[in-house]
Amino acid sequence: MEKKKLGILLSTAPENKNLKTVSALAQEAVRQGIDTYLYLIDDGVQNLDRPEIDALSQKGVKLFLCAYGAQRRSIPTSDKAVFCGLVVLSDLVKGCDRFVTFN
Repeated sequence: MEKKKLGILLSTAPENKNLKTVSALAQEAVRQGIDTYLYLIDDGVQNLDRPEIDALSQKGVKLFLCAYGAQRRSIPTSDKAVFCGLVVLSDLVKGCDRFVTFN
């Protein structure tokens, strides 16, 4: 039986309460054995260096980051996430059983 897949999009800055909600949701999904994908876009790319995001990555959450948003906010590329574009986001939306957004 194929594992369930959850996609999460976060577009808000670290100060927004969405980071805490996304972190809790992703941790619970991983705990339940669900493949979890997190896409950071717009101001959400500023969350890349947050400890909550590092913890999610270490627990197995697959992390993606909007390359254009990172470039606009002078965030250098790193190996913490896959820097990509909207085609990957579109594939995640299409390929996940559920996809939720936090704007």
